[in-house]
Amino acid sequence: MNIPYLSSRKSYDDAAELIALFGDNAGYEAAARADRSRDRGNFIHFCHWRQIERMIVLLTHDGPLGTIH
Repeated sequence: MNIPYLSSRKSYDDAAELIALFGDNAGYEAAARADRSRDRGNFIHFCHWRQIERMIVLLTHDGPLGTIH
């Protein structure tokens, strides 16, 4: 499993905000924001929102992920 790289606290805050605003559809909203950024040629924001999309999956998963010691 690949853990998303978070460049700053803002990444987590963006993910948490989308979850609070959109609930189960937060991942779709992050993907839509990434697509809009790509269409505008802003690849930095595109990468940011793709990472947020991956982080949302991790934050909303009910069980443990990865190796359990």
